[in-house]
Amino acid sequence: MKRSMTSRKCRTIRKAWRIWAKALGAKDGRTNREADTIAGIRTLIFVSYMVTNVAIVANAVRHWDSNKSVHPLDHPRNDLLEYSQRTKQTHDQSGS
Repeated sequence: MKRSMTSRKCRTIRKAWRIWAKALGAKDGRTNREADTIAGIRTLIFVSYMVTNVAIVANAVRHWDSNKSVHPLDHPRNDLLEYSQRTKQTHDQSGS
């Protein structure tokens, strides 16, 4: 009983590996062992891409809006109008 369960697991793992290897691309290599090695290398490359992408996204989310590029106005809009009028008065006084 135990042996048949193990052989089923092995068949399932082998079948999953074959499907994964085919998903990575065409079967390359002259022998099955060489094709498995190539699929293993492709898997490592895929995992490194995924780890890199997760790190980039995590960094972007972590620093999201922590350094505001556009600061909100500290003063109401009428303060801008007062500043503009004061600047005009100063300019008029110096020009007279």
